[in-house]
Amino acid sequence: MKRPSLPSWMPLDPYLLLLLGTVGLAALLPARGTAADVASGASTAAIAFLFFLYGVRLSTREALDGLRHWRLHLTVLVCTFLVFPLLGVAARGLVPFLLTRPLYEGLLFLTLVPSTIQSSIAFTSIARGNVPAAICAGSFSSLAGIVLTPLLAAALLGGGTGGFSGHSLVTIVLELLVPFLAGQVLRPWIGGFVARHRKVLGLVDRGSILLVVYTAFSEGMVRGIWHQVSPARLGALLAVEAVLLAVMLALTWYGARALRFGRADRIAIQFAGSKKSLASGLPMASVLFGAHASLAVLPLMLFHQMQLMVCAVIARHRAQDPEAREDVTRAGPGAAGGSTAGTAATRPR
Repeated sequence: MKRPSLPSWMPLDPYLLLLLGTVGLAALLPARGTAADVASGASTAAIAFLFFLYGVRLSTREALDGLRHWRLHLTVLVCTFLVFPLLGVAARGLVPFLLTRPLYEGLLFLTLVPSTIQSSIAFTSIARGNVPAAICAGSFSSLAGIVLTPLLAAALLGGGTGGFSGHSLVTIVLELLVPFLAGQVLRPWIGGFVARHRKVLGLVDRGSILLVVYTAFSEGMVRGIWHQVSPARLGALLAVEAVLLAVMLALTWYGARALRFGRADRIAIQFAGSKKSLASGLPMASVLFGAHASLAVLPLMLFHQMQLMVCAVIARHRAQDPEAREDVTRAGPGAAGGSTAGTAATRPR
């Protein structure tokens, strides 16, 4: 959503403003005692319902059709769940000089979450890239993240404060995987209803995430976790995330070129392979980190807005490439955002 008062190249996500407002509310009026117990129970139910809806929305047939372009999807998965985490592990050397241990764990968790779907599709479309591939790549990443993110967290965060444990694994299965599988099973019967009420359920999605954020930051305020963060540390975190995003944008673009992908596919790989999902990451952090979730999600929230701003500039630049105009001229009307590899077109989610 654009605002007239802002430069066209600097999108301010209204939902991020709601998230920040929720953080402010938790700082001023944190849930305590019985209210905290009620908020925690509601947050758990919201997370389960959120992943149930993810399961209902993901078309198994579309996902299988998308496997035709397996090289592209494998490249995105490698960027998301291998290259990103390796960079996160390398950032361990910044502790304690630039980052505190809790902030580093949040940064490392950021590198483990799946890619986005909606914004990857939007930016790929603006840049005249392979939109069907971006849809499938984002869907595969979200699906893989339900399993891979907890496993990677177990391997890389198991010994950290608020890290992964056997109890976390059970919680992940019950709150995330089981609802997701239930959604897949019930999709033939309720998939149409969910599709018809997409806008209303989208509000439920976002409201659920706001509840998760409020619960996590409330618990952090009650426990005094925010006293551990100074403005200097936040500035250092922003600088580290800017470098992380720049490295991934360069690797996905030039790496895809080295792998001999066409321009439209390179665009899909860059936007799907360099971005992280706030919608998937926040509920997972709540489950994995418990009382420490407020600090754990801070790097992800900051990275989310940063990637939107930077990728908006890149997408508009790519749309003006002479190569983009030549592709549209050769392919005719409707080529912008068309597939170059035969993946099935689907409706953005």
